[in-house]
Amino acid sequence: MPLYRKLPHRGFNNFNHRVEAAVVNVGDLNSLPSSINEVSSEVLSAHGLLRSGEKLIKVLGDGEISRALKVTASRFSASAKEKIEKAGGQAVVA
Repeated sequence: MPLYRKLPHRGFNNFNHRVEAAVVNVGDLNSLPSSINEVSSEVLSAHGLLRSGEKLIKVLGDGEISRALKVTASRFSASAKEKIEKAGGQAVVA
């Protein structure tokens, strides 16, 4: 067996540098009570859509939204932003 195959391989690993965001779908926002007009991380964690320690939130466009909400999150997919604004709401990047 050649020597280079016997030696340990070392290199770059992205595990320590990755940034993970909690995922919430647009369809999940319909399950919130109708009295809520502004959605933030505190509201999502209070209603069980997020864990309490999540800081970064990404809203994805899976599902439909039927009412106007002001959604504050770290990131939005293009389809999620379009669906929220089409329903009459706002997508605010915080």
